[in-house]
Amino acid sequence: MIRSVIMTLLSSLLAFANPIEKMKEDPDQPAATPKIPEGAEVITLGAGCFWCIEAAYRQLEGVYSATSGYMGGTVAHPTYEQICSKTTGHAEVVQVVFDPKKISSERVLAWFWDLHDPTTLNRQGNDEGPQYRSAIFYHSADQKKVAEASKAAAQAHFKNPIVTEITEAATFYPAEKYHQNYYELNKSKNPYCRFVIEPKLKKLKLKH
Repeated sequence: MIRSVIMTLLSSLLAFANPIEKMKEDPDQPAATPKIPEGAEVITLGAGCFWCIEAAYRQLEGVYSATSGYMGGTVAHPTYEQICSKTTGHAEVVQVVFDPKKISSERVLAWFWDLHDPTTLNRQGNDEGPQYRSAIFYHSADQKKVAEASKAAAQAHFKNPIVTEITEAATFYPAEKYHQNYYELNKSKNPYCRFVIEPKLKKLKLKH
């Protein structure tokens, strides 16, 4: 809810931006689909606000890229505004492309369980709605097995049942350009970055 209000205000400001500069930057257009190097592995994760997930995975050695986007819905090429309407069925996700020789799927998922509360259905903190659901979208049969085993192991660390869905990956739609690398580009300007994302990153660094 808080993040949606912030984004509405930012969208209003963008509407009054210099049209020439807007054409150059085109922040409302979808980002490019992430490149997948030979031998790389891909997993797509939903854990609430994709700004948080992306910022965390960009820190990990062995991760080629972390791209914010949308997956699991019924509308092709959805916009952020459509996602916020809670009617498209998409989850906010981050597509993580990584080198399995440098970082395992198990380690990627270990960060996933520590990034959010996987026991709250369609909610993370004050952000509520199906777009914030906890989800692992697997890209292979082996990855599905790893995800299921990881979920079973993670349950020992939570009092309440984990509600994370484990689903075969569907079409990944990169989010608008202004969502990409959001934390790094806005951490000095957006209170959400300072008071929500930054504490999560510090906690992860200390634990891992």
